[in-house]
Amino acid sequence: MNNQSVITLNVGGLKFITWSSTLQRFPESRLARMLNGNDPEFRLVNGIFFVDRDGVLFSYILDILRTLQISLPSDFSDYQRLQREAVFYELYPVADLLSQEHLLKSKLEILEIRFLLQETQAFFRVFGSCSLTISELAGRIMVFEEKLTGTSWKNHEVPSQKFLTPLFLEKPSHHDLVFQCGTDYNDQFVARYVSIKPDQRKLFSGANVLGLLIDILLREGFHLISTRTVSAEEKIECYCLERTRPQEALAINIGQTKRDTPEPQRKATQMHKRK
Repeated sequence: MNNQSVITLNVGGLKFITWSSTLQRFPESRLARMLNGNDPEFRLVNGIFFVDRDGVLFSYILDILRTLQISLPSDFSDYQRLQREAVFYELYPVADLLSQEHLLKSKLEILEIRFLLQETQAFFRVFGSCSLTISELAGRIMVFEEKLTGTSWKNHEVPSQKFLTPLFLEKPSHHDLVFQCGTDYNDQFVARYVSIKPDQRKLFSGANVLGLLIDILLREGFHLISTRTVSAEEKIECYCLERTRPQEALAINIGQTKRDTPEPQRKATQMHKRK
């Protein structure tokens, strides 16, 4: 059977169609041996390979073979059963990764925005339980500064981008970032604008920036779970959001062979063969 043959499988009543090369990704697996007729668990009936196993779980096994990655739904919970199926098919690198549930499970992520409005200036501090999200957000938020020589802000027209100087965001730690917007006056007028990708606008109103930031986070899967006033005297408002962040897909090492298989998995397979 060549690598480009189309194979049809019936796994527990569910039908699957794939290339033979996909089933041969792990040459020492039972799926690869099935194609040569060397495994009695797989029966060829009317041109279709039948195996009495869980068809729903096999859909995940087939996806792993196609992509060489483990990427499961955020609400998936049958790790032990899926690992058992991987052991049955003798896909040992897959079974080994599935045993490390902490790498695969989605995690609850918390984000907190603290907002302080003082006259014409607004100050933001964003805390996050996931440092990766904070880094991604820091790469999308840009602050621009313009210093004005006029005596009246009301008479000043909003400048074009070429007159604005980019500023660096403050990152006190990997889990928070700080920025500000609005206008103030010491020796001269200073205006600070905030732009948050993918939105291209440059905003200096604190309320507008806060609204845009929360709107973007909501569109990216966060849910607003609470609002509160941290300091009534300073009028610091706190917005708390959360989302379930899926883990990154894990790549499979197809170089691992049966001889590399951990002892518990070898015993599980041997016990199955004795039955």
